Amino acid sequence: MMTQDTLNKLQQMKLAGMATGFNEQMMSSNSLHLSFEERFGMLVDQELTYRENNRLKRLLKAAKLRESACMEDIDYRSGRGIDRSEMASLALCQWINQGLNLVLGGPAGVGKTWLACAFGNQACRKGLSVIFQRLPLLLEDLALSHADGSFHKRLTQLAKVDLLILDDFGIAAMSASSRNDLLEVLDQRSGRKSTLMTSQLPMERWHEYLSGGNLTVADAILDRLLSGSQRINLQGESMRKHRSNKKP
Repeated sequence: MMTQDTLNKLQQMKLAGMATGFNEQMMSSNSLHLSFEERFGMLVDQELTYRENNRLKRLLKAAKLRESACMEDIDYRSGRGIDRSEMASLALCQWINQGLNLVLGGPAGVGKTWLACAFGNQACRKGLSVIFQRLPLLLEDLALSHADGSFHKRLTQLAKVDLLILDDFGIAAMSASSRNDLLEVLDQRSGRKSTLMTSQLPMERWHEYLSGGNLTVADAILDRLLSGSQRINLQGESMRKHRSNKKP
């Protein structure tokens, strides 16, 4: 009876991990030889692990990453332009803590989106908030938000997230309003939060793509995105074919 009362109280206090651990200890003889301090320490560890796992699930769900990717599965085959030491450094996520940006470039199929999602997954594992968005769809969403009056609410949401992943920059034509919306998003985040951009458009064509007759907006966007940013240019053959060959 006392055991059940204790379990109920742990649940009431929202200590589900500790409750599970306590029940396991009571049902098994494996921990009987341990001291009170050791058994209590195990319960604290189980509660911490439970909370960390739940937080990771929430962060990954909110991130809506397009690919199920992680840093441990990066393909370092020769010719891809991916350096192990550089990836190990980026995996620490200090660049995100410092509010720096990252640009992943390269032709279609080389794994830009997959690698971006691997960075997003790593950030979630570090307890950081992430949002993945295809840039063309985000700009459409922002255009609609002007009409229903939710633009500033959406802008605030994007400004708060630790890592904003914008996929497929340069893949679709941008209107003047879309360029202004992108500038607003980047301006709210510049120097405070990190943005990861993927693009198959060569960087030397970015200014032309963004200008549309307005050089000032193009300059402002590139300044906020590229100033102090780290850039990785992926190369080699398409990874889509390689990944499909690995599937059973």
